[in-house]
Amino acid sequence: MKVLVAGAGGMLSDSLVKVLNKTHDVTEARIENLDITDKNGMEEMLSSPGPEVVINCAAYTDVDGCEDKKDFACAVNADGPKNLAQACKNHSIKLIHISTDYVFDGTKTGPYLEDDPVNPISVYGMSKLKGEENVREQLKDHLIVRTQWLYGESGRNFVKTILKLSKDRGELRIVNDQTGCPTYTDDLSHSIKTLMEKECTGTYHAANSGFCTWYEFALEIFTIAEMDKKVIPIKTEESKRDAARPANSVFDCSKLKRDTGFVFRPWQEALKECVAFLHT
Repeated sequence: MKVLVAGAGGMLSDSLVKVLNKTHDVTEARIENLDITDKNGMEEMLSSPGPEVVINCAAYTDVDGCEDKKDFACAVNADGPKNLAQACKNHSIKLIHISTDYVFDGTKTGPYLEDDPVNPISVYGMSKLKGEENVREQLKDHLIVRTQWLYGESGRNFVKTILKLSKDRGELRIVNDQTGCPTYTDDLSHSIKTLMEKECTGTYHAANSGFCTWYEFALEIFTIAEMDKKVIPIKTEESKRDAARPANSVFDCSKLKRDTGFVFRPWQEALKECVAFLHT
């Protein structure tokens, strides 16, 4: 397939290009070439001969920054996907849109299913939810993939931050009352590839299996890297962040398995592969 990755140059997009390039014709579109807030620019980019599939990785993901830049967050995370979906509809192109666990409030006691009630508690979550809604309203041939707690070999992420901070600080204070599924971008990219090739539509949850807190995530990073560091568990309110975070972000990915046969490996196993690459 001819695939256009919008928002290229980021952590997930880099991984997607690496994975998809092996079997598909992939074009990368960075913001300077494809600004999803620019309707006319998207029409030009997607005009004939255009791609068969667009994967939208473009987003404003600074969760705390969104609290102060609400208009910008909505322009990129809500209006941008609407513009992209309209352009895809005009040119009969399928759109794969990446979304987030932040569309939920985190109060559910068990893993979240795709059709569980949404209730974002931050500007970031609200803007991403509106982006989902706009894609659904504008384009029938769409696929929304919700994911969470991403880390990988490029871009800024928790694993790289923890390894870097460990060199500068004697001890680290990490939140221990938020639970989620650490997800390796390479594994997520393979799941998106499978969904695309199976021609799935609708909404799917995609995350590595198992779950932990951020504190437990950090401990596992140090264990794998064979580093002896003092990590102190703290509560969310002690972290003094501007935006609220869901206490529970764990996903149920059984729909993905049922419809495609794809099964994510345990997050600890995926983490070993990434840390081995980063910590050499």
